[in-house]
Amino acid sequence: MGKPRIRPIALGLIQHQGHIFVSEGYDTAEKTTFYRFLGGGIDFGETSINALRREFQEEIQAELINLEYLTCLDNIFVCNGKPGHELIQLFRCDFADSEFYCLDQTYTLVEGKNTHDAIWISVDKVRSGVLNLVPENCHAYL
Repeated sequence: MGKPRIRPIALGLIQHQGHIFVSEGYDTAEKTTFYRFLGGGIDFGETSINALRREFQEEIQAELINLEYLTCLDNIFVCNGKPGHELIQLFRCDFADSEFYCLDQTYTLVEGKNTHDAIWISVDKVRSGVLNLVPENCHAYL
């Protein structure tokens, strides 16, 4: 195994009626559910905004509009017992298609061979600590 690397990713913060659009993950080592904004890795030679557009297209066939750069976040973490380090280019954005704003719908998110659920969760439940949105340093932008 090679030297651990910092992974550059682009994530999209989409808000609607007191909710945020997130993917649901599960940490098998901690046995806890967590949530994070959708997005993914930035390929060599690709801008972060283009990576974000591509990831939403690949994962849920959604087009993004009104993309606004917010910040770059350091995310140093342990998930499934393995250390990780990401540099997150965080954008505020909207869906082009209003069909994605159905708050009680679950969307299937395809990432390679894996599938996850993409859902709307309550910002209040994140702020109160009921739901675990990661990384924690993104809470300031809700």
